[in-house]
Amino acid sequence: MYRGSITSLVSHTEDLLQEQLSNLMGHKFRVVALRHFPFMDYQTVTKEPGSAIIPTDCMDTRFLNIFSAKLNFTYYIYEQRESQWGVPTDGVFDGMIGELQREETDFCLIAAPTPERLRVTEYARAYPSTDLVIVSLKPTLLPEFWAFFRPFKGELWLGLLVSVVVWGVTLWLLQRAWHWASGGRGQDFITALMYGWGALLQTPPSDPSVNVSGQVLVGWWLVFCLIIGTAFTSSLIAHLTVQEKSPTLETFQDLLNQQNWKWGTEKWLLSGVPLEYFSRHFDPVVQQIYKKMQILPVDEALKNVAQGSFSFITFKEYVSIIIASRYADSLGNTPFYISKTSVSMMAAFGWCIRKGAPFYPRFSQLMRRLEDSGVTAYWRQDVIARRVRENRETAALQAMAPEIYTANEDKRQVVLGLNHLKGAFYLLLVGCGVAFLILVGENLVH
Repeated sequence: MYRGSITSLVSHTEDLLQEQLSNLMGHKFRVVALRHFPFMDYQTVTKEPGSAIIPTDCMDTRFLNIFSAKLNFTYYIYEQRESQWGVPTDGVFDGMIGELQREETDFCLIAAPTPERLRVTEYARAYPSTDLVIVSLKPTLLPEFWAFFRPFKGELWLGLLVSVVVWGVTLWLLQRAWHWASGGRGQDFITALMYGWGALLQTPPSDPSVNVSGQVLVGWWLVFCLIIGTAFTSSLIAHLTVQEKSPTLETFQDLLNQQNWKWGTEKWLLSGVPLEYFSRHFDPVVQQIYKKMQILPVDEALKNVAQGSFSFITFKEYVSIIIASRYADSLGNTPFYISKTSVSMMAAFGWCIRKGAPFYPRFSQLMRRLEDSGVTAYWRQDVIARRVRENRETAALQAMAPEIYTANEDKRQVVLGLNHLKGAFYLLLVGCGVAFLILVGENLVH
């Protein structure tokens, strides 16, 4: 291990084993892995759990090829028999981390660091992790007949109604006070109320006020009606020209706010850090999401999403590749919407190495060099692009893509028709009905 003279002074041994770590002399490592593309993917040799696998083109495969060529080692890689990353129970792990803890293997691929894992393994950071997203059906077009009411929110409509009533009462009280003090002409309540309503519709009747205080009140009301009317008209034109869509689902709270909404994820996702995140989180929103989480395969989950009232919770890059490969047309349009807001549960992905392994510093150093030089980021994009292209070429999905995805209604001119203005006709019908009921009441009273 070290050659020296017993008569010489004590030598420094910081560089001990450095020559061997630069050349591992063909040493054969035992490597355990699980599938999580684009980071790790493989083909199984047999159907037996824990059997050897054949890695395909992915991030970890490229890392292994570079490391084995640089450091001169070989490896035997196999699939984790329980398909588990590893969850601790009283400090004892199962899955891949458990094999490292028991020193049954040298290192594992595609793992995330946690405080518990770092106590029993060494960790070499390889690349940034992927976030958790919500996959839902793309927003649908809202009914056209509601376009007449969409320029204002519900609270604004309520505020306008209250303002008309309050202003009418105020004008009526001013006229009553003027009549009581000076004996001038008064004003009944209905006339004052209808004047405020008519002014808001930009067709005010003749000025019912003869005193200065009433005229000032009417003047400010007309300015208010001008602002409200201009805002409503411009917003109505926009809503009639471009049909509005339903809101997107971005957060877990959005899922809970939907009525009769369901969500789910795959079984493999709840076998490591995501399971710890959902099961140990203190936020009541996350707890409710985890409590009602359904477990189902990805194809079945996306099928439920396409049918509506269902969302799929999974990793962003993983599901993006599946959607781009199987559910996109020639223009890249898909029926699914991936939330812009994501949940970051892990700081990074990398390799977990058994405690005390002398090759850990060298592996970690090479990973940092690849990331700092930009090779890791380039590989990540290249692996994803290659897989999407291969999947689409194999399945010939461009010819099978539904035509409804290619329809782009936002770019064509909109000619307004009866379906866009049905709300106005409904409103006219309601107004005629109310006027008729008032007429019947007046005849009964008088």
